[in-house]
Amino acid sequence: MPAIELPSIMTYIEITTPGGPEVLVARSGPLPVAQPHEVLIKVHAAGVNRPDALQRAGKYPMQPGMNPLPGLEVAGEVVALGDQVQGFAVGDKVCALTNGGGYAEYAAVPATQVLAIPAGVDMISAAAIPETFFTVWANLFDMAHLGRDESLLIHGGTSGIGTTALSICKALGIRAFATVGSAEKAEQVRALGGEPINYREQDFAQVIAERTAGKGVDVILDIMGGPYFERNIASLARRGRLVVIGFLGSPVVKEVNLLAILAKQAVVTGSLLRSRSTEEKAVIAAGLQRHVWPLLAQGKCLPVLDQVFPLADAVGAHQRMEGGDHIGKIVLQVI
Repeated sequence: MPAIELPSIMTYIEITTPGGPEVLVARSGPLPVAQPHEVLIKVHAAGVNRPDALQRAGKYPMQPGMNPLPGLEVAGEVVALGDQVQGFAVGDKVCALTNGGGYAEYAAVPATQVLAIPAGVDMISAAAIPETFFTVWANLFDMAHLGRDESLLIHGGTSGIGTTALSICKALGIRAFATVGSAEKAEQVRALGGEPINYREQDFAQVIAERTAGKGVDVILDIMGGPYFERNIASLARRGRLVVIGFLGSPVVKEVNLLAILAKQAVVTGSLLRSRSTEEKAVIAAGLQRHVWPLLAQGKCLPVLDQVFPLADAVGAHQRMEGGDHIGKIVLQVI
């Protein structure tokens, strides 16, 4: 396919100053240029994720070299290739995990973080895949080594991360529990094959003990942090793994009973996706393509979509996410 003629100016969303959703402002500026190992994507849609809100609020640990523009995942069309990129062509329909800059009409992304959109998946759904699927696969399967014959507890069962984890577990036949805050969200968890626990009405540690006959679960995926730590350890089975990927409650655990961890031979770990190296992200992408992409092409473990906003209303998208009522992924439509 011949080269595509590109505009000189694009629209993008900028974080003007740390603060609430209102600090997200549409700007005009030059397109990014694909570096030797990058792909330039004409963005059709971009996913909205919790780290975007943390970055907007000035609470995300930004490292040197990170793109200051928000947006960690996109779907669209390849319009230019760096001179060392292989395996892609102009015109390919792709989705990608970005290093920032997804809230824009064009985004430059390392080629190893770009994947062909699975057969039968539209652009809106494709934009909701990369960030949560990379996160879930890396933490549950690469780090925690969750097995098909094991059990999992997910905190925030109807978040983007939660619905992704539940969907993958359903496709693989893994027993999964998930905490929720309402009857409506409990029904969504059941629809995704999970066993809901309403944290407003029940103590999740007590419920886990009852439903597993005192054994506990093999893996816990936690987005709350400090306030849940003690009960998380109590809910683990022997040689269980607690994986912390967020700290909506608090990043600080004031007191830890180390004896409880030692007695269970438990593992406590966690990670941030954005700060991983390009090489690490490439390994995750390869694992997804090998194990999960075939499932998506079969119509399994597709992302749960909550609401779609136009790019110009990034403020509304963030308000929706932080309101806490959403179920699944929120997406910005660019085209």
